Amino acid sequence: MDNNLSEDGSKKAQSKLIGLAPLMRKAFSGGDLKPLGTELIAYSQEHPDDAHALMNLATVLLLLGHRDAALSTQMEALKLQPLYSIPAIGKPKLRLLALMAEGDLMANTPLEFLVEDSDIALEMLYVGLGIPAIPEVPPHDVMFVAVGEADDKNDLLLDLQEIIQTWPTPVLNAPERITHLGRDRACALLQDAPGVAMPTSARISRQTMEQIASGQVAVSSILDGDDFPIIARPLGSHAGQGLRKILSAEDVPDYLQAVPSEEFYIARFVDYRSADGQFRKYRIILIDGKPFISHMGISKHWMIHYLNAGMTDSAEKRAEEACFMESFDADFAPRHATAFAEIFKRLDLDYVGIDCGETQDGKLLIFEADSDMIVHAMDPVDMFPYKQEPMKKLFAAFRDLLIKTASMSPAYQG
Repeated sequence: MDNNLSEDGSKKAQSKLIGLAPLMRKAFSGGDLKPLGTELIAYSQEHPDDAHALMNLATVLLLLGHRDAALSTQMEALKLQPLYSIPAIGKPKLRLLALMAEGDLMANTPLEFLVEDSDIALEMLYVGLGIPAIPEVPPHDVMFVAVGEADDKNDLLLDLQEIIQTWPTPVLNAPERITHLGRDRACALLQDAPGVAMPTSARISRQTMEQIASGQVAVSSILDGDDFPIIARPLGSHAGQGLRKILSAEDVPDYLQAVPSEEFYIARFVDYRSADGQFRKYRIILIDGKPFISHMGISKHWMIHYLNAGMTDSAEKRAEEACFMESFDADFAPRHATAFAEIFKRLDLDYVGIDCGETQDGKLLIFEADSDMIVHAMDPVDMFPYKQEPMKKLFAAFRDLLIKTASMSPAYQG
């Protein structure tokens, strides 16, 4: 039974679902979400059955950095109501159903950004342990598996693989293929691809890290001959949390003391500096096999995240990014066309993101491949006017993929 029904079977009154995109846009522009958070807490205490209010509060808490409270609130919302809707602007051209999992902002493909203010109607159906099933799946033209790869989600993804075998509409991003995006599995798939550089990534225990520190285990025995310096990160980390360059076995104990994880990924460090001494990192989205640029970060430090690369502080960096984005289809994309084609073939995903650089000998250096990377058009237009067109192209390509996929079904009316 729908938990959002009153005793007489009618729909309970609910507040409006704000959605991730508008809330993140406000946070991104420097808006203060704390007053809204306070208001939502008070409202939810008075209306504990309002799933939309709880979901809004969970998103605000995530954006404010209160992860544990956010995930607890999110689960309260999901137990009340697993299905959430983002309407199209005007008459829908297509109805998109997304299968999603509970979690933070990196848990699912950010579809709300991809279809924001468009003619795509988005239904987000959350699935997984502790989330009630709904009696009937809403009408839709395409189903997209938005659940991202994670250790605690791989069983769910494999269960979904069984379900999609008899799904009545076309499906994008086969869940079994998403399970191959873990760093070690993606590396095994891609590292010998033509035009690709991706050092061996190994998943090891804390005990093995301690054995490396004591000299009992050689890094080269784990990394197919590669040795220090290495990069290490705790399992499941994002945005550089716990990511370090380790120069020697003597430096491992300090790292372990600072990072209390039980499992890690390690890989050989690659010096990918350009001739001017700067590091350049690209976020590229493959949509139906075609690459689209999302952003380029430039930094003197090897660990680049766009928000810490100083792009807002440097007109010179922004000018370079603008030039790069403008020439992407004529220069970078064809230069690495063989690599992109092979990555698409081996990952076998309709939509996937790649964080990458270029080696000094011109190969595409893959740092990470994921289906849940954040892509958006939230950067201030006055400072980043050049980003609008590339992002419009990316969003249009995603829309084209949806319509092309829906058209495979005779039932799609367009």
